[in-house]
Amino acid sequence: MAEPVPVVWPPAPIRTERLVLRGSEAGDRAAFIDLFASPEVGTYIGGPRPRGELEGSVPEVPGRRLGHFVAALDGAMIGMITLDRRDAGRPGHVRPAGAAAGTAGLDAGEADLGYMFLPHVWGRGYAAEACAAALGWFAGAYPGEPVMLCTQTANDRSMRLAAKLGFTEMERFEEYGAEQWLGVRPSTTPSG
Repeated sequence: MAEPVPVVWPPAPIRTERLVLRGSEAGDRAAFIDLFASPEVGTYIGGPRPRGELEGSVPEVPGRRLGHFVAALDGAMIGMITLDRRDAGRPGHVRPAGAAAGTAGLDAGEADLGYMFLPHVWGRGYAAEACAAALGWFAGAYPGEPVMLCTQTANDRSMRLAAKLGFTEMERFEEYGAEQWLGVRPSTTPSG
């Protein structure tokens, strides 16, 4: 088996029709705080966090890590996309017991897509556009690796987005006091 090519992070900005996906910058800090303090955003992820707590804990440049994209519109952060390793102890895996793919980085475990957008941009297709671009990047960086997405079944918007992005139901389970939906998107080639 060939050694994987190391992934450079952050990658060059990814431009879509309306957005730019990029690594985070110091100027994104206020938007990160707004995102995590928002009652609307927190509805399906355990609730909002207190703004004062966030002011004291969010670093100067938040979200600087492999697999974390800022979605920017006209230069301003409107949301974020994450591609993280799914914890082997959580329910739902493509491989037995969440087995590692055998290399470092995101493919050291199974990739799990996450996204959060500020409420004032909801309903405009930005999440679908940004997630599709991030999934395209992932297919190029980690060819052959499937991606999972987990959301509460009560989150209608997220369920519709999962279907639009090509995720199919793998299982449902109870976690965090609510029914969760776990979908998988098969591996694709960079052009797929």
